[in-house]
Amino acid sequence: MAGHSHWAGIKHKKGRQDKLRSKIFSKISREITVAAKLGSKDPAANHRLRAAIETAKEANMPKDNINRAINRSEVDKDQNFENLRYEGFGPKNIALIIETLTENKNRTAGSIRTILQKCGGNLGSSGSTTHFFSNYGIIQIPRKEISDEKILEIAVDAGSKDCISLTNFHEITTNKDDFYKVKNKIRQSIENFSYSGIEWRANSFIDISKDDTKEVENMLELFHEDDDIQNVFHNCRFL
Repeated sequence: MAGHSHWAGIKHKKGRQDKLRSKIFSKISREITVAAKLGSKDPAANHRLRAAIETAKEANMPKDNINRAINRSEVDKDQNFENLRYEGFGPKNIALIIETLTENKNRTAGSIRTILQKCGGNLGSSGSTTHFFSNYGIIQIPRKEISDEKILEIAVDAGSKDCISLTNFHEITTNKDDFYKVKNKIRQSIENFSYSGIEWRANSFIDISKDDTKEVENMLELFHEDDDIQNVFHNCRFL
């Protein structure tokens, strides 16, 4: 969530940036709590917890917040969360994949449906939008950490699918099934990642004009405000 935000389409002023940071921490904390509840409290023995803690560190979440999230797994043990994926269409017919972590799927589905209808979209059936995307592992490393040539060499040796150097970071793409293997191999050479995770990346894009940008941003912000929604992926490109 750090480095590459799934909410990157939203333009934020200072106060809203602070609110965004707080919401991101809240969503990561929920994932940590659920991961600890479902398995060992030791990250070395719990792959999901280890991944959640790595995400928290990449987002610069304080260690105390991480520990509190783990400790909350001992509270409300009867509360069962599940990961659910929803698909739909937003304004300008953009395709959406919405990943959630919820203990009340009726509430979550109702909230997503309401947001989409409010923004001129609609909730789709399973499989209605996934064919517009591909599922990849993504690793981003600050460009100042390593040269373009060296990161390309490391990425190729680790078995990555692609490696590109952008303005502020290098981005390594892996096949979904190879993500953790490639990530662990790269970490042997590079300590600091700015972001890593498994994402839905659009195969092609719908261009959104400046006149229509606000409409899409408003929808993304409404999704961001919902605590049940972890990630939103779309196929729009802001001009």
